[in-house]
This record gives sequence, C-alpha cells and structure tokens, in this order.
Amino acid sequence: MGEGIERLSELGENKLVDRIIASLPDDASIIVGAGDDCAVVEIGNGPWQLLKTDCLIEGVHFLPGTDPELVGRKAINRVLSDIAAMGGLPRHAVITLVCDAERELEEVDGWYAGINAAAAAAGCFVVGGETARLNDSGAVLSVAMTGEVDRDACVLRSGAKAGDIIAVTGHLGGSFESERHLSFEPRLEEAQWLVKHFKPNAMMDLSDGLGSDLPRMAEASGVGFDVKLDAIPSYRGIAVESAVGEGEDYELLITVPADTWPALDETWQKTFHEVMLTPIGTITEGLSGDLPAGWEHFTS
Repeated sequence: MGEGIERLSELGENKLVDRIIASLPDDASIIVGAGDDCAVVEIGNGPWQLLKTDCLIEGVHFLPGTDPELVGRKAINRVLSDIAAMGGLPRHAVITLVCDAERELEEVDGWYAGINAAAAAAGCFVVGGETARLNDSGAVLSVAMTGEVDRDACVLRSGAKAGDIIAVTGHLGGSFESERHLSFEPRLEEAQWLVKHFKPNAMMDLSDGLGSDLPRMAEASGVGFDVKLDAIPSYRGIAVESAVGEGEDYELLITVPADTWPALDETWQKTFHEVMLTPIGTITEGLSGDLPAGWEHFTS
C-alpha cells in the first residue's frame, strides 16, 4: 500500500477513505461525491438526488440474539439519519443480506419486518436487493438508499464558517450499553425544520462519535473548533469522554451563524419539547481543535 504500510490496521479508516476517494472518477452530474453523509447528483431540472449505503454487521453493530425487528429497524434508520443530515427526504432502498445458511428463517423474517416498518414510517419504499451466503456464521445487512433534496435546502458538512455556533441535538453517550442504538429515531423531522427555518451552514449525523465526526466536519470546511466539554449533553452517568468517543448516537451536529442562534434557540424550544438543541462551542479560524478520539474502523 506504499510508505511501508501493508495492513488496514496501520492505515485506519480515514486514510483508507481518502485513498479510495482519490481514485474515483469525476462527472459533470456529480454535485457532491464521496466524503459527505450522502453523495449528491443532478438527474434533471428538479431536486438533487441523494445516494447513501451503509451496513450492519453482527458482532459489531448488533449482538447475536438481538431482537431481529430492532436489527432491521436500525439497518434502515442508520441510512435515514444520513439522508436527514443532508436536509433531504428518503425515497427508495435496496437491501443486501449476507448470512450463514444455518440462520433460522424466523430471524430473517424478523429483520425484514423491522426493515419494512422503519422504511414505511419514513415514507421510503424497499424495492429489492440481493442475498448471499457466508461460509462461516455471521450476518451483514447492507442498505443502499436514494433520497432527494431541494437545491436550496441541501446542507453539506463542508460549509462551517469561523464564528459559527456548534450545536447537537439530543444527548450523547452510552448508546450501545443502553441499547439506544437499536431504538433511536433518525432526526428527519428536525432536519427538515432546520433547513426551512434556520438553515445551518454545516450539518452531519453523529454515528462515529463527536470526537471523530466534528474533526471531519472541520477538516472538510477548512476551519477549526473550540468545544466546551462541560457543555456536551451526555446522558446521566455517562462520562464526557464516553459521550464524545463511543458513537452510535445518530444525533445531528450543526453549525449556525452566531447572530442566528438566539432566535433558533428560542423557536426550537417552542417547537421541539422532547429533543434538546445544545450549543457546545464555536467554529474557529485555522485548523486547530482537540477532542477525545471517536470510533474509527480498522483501528478502534
């Protein structure tokens, strides 16, 4: 792989993604390619199309014996969370199921019951997919989804500006041990409200933890950040380091101009009574910023 690096454990997820992106071709129809929550492409004169794929791996994203309907629900909702982070709405999905041949049919039926229920709740239609066999025990559920977003509503992670307020929805931390990672609600409604009333300069979903995702947003925007750790809204009993680093929160991370924040804060509290929106810091000039590390595949 060059530079004396031979294994993914030495390279890490972020550098692997950078390596893959560098090899991808360009096309005039691509508005946003790899590197954001979704790819954005132009398919006509109407809304832009969103494209996203994500996978759920037994032993990583869910444990053996987990309620299969909750597993299927999570498989869909993870992707819906990315669609929300672009300011978009979901449209169609295809599912790839890879598992061992000894898997009980009842469990597979449960996965698809959860998939269909979560998709229907979001107005998304599952239209097909693929199945394949693993030689060893295990399971992977991969979801590819399309969405759409009005051209003036699309929000990227690369738009943060110095002086912006950084804010997060909900609470962070303890998602896996509490099993909230199976029952979270993707912030589709909240994201739609934001882009209509107080369009953020930047937005993304928190799947790998604030400690991984905020630095990615800052790097994409060419800015730094200053976060007040004691302002981070962690769940009761969860240390700040865990809230920053564990991931699987699926909350929205946004930045908005400082002069917009007072009105946004006041209106949000009147509109969303059960979901907090908490300011945790500011975007700064330069590329400085420090947080406890979040999740990263291959090295975590």
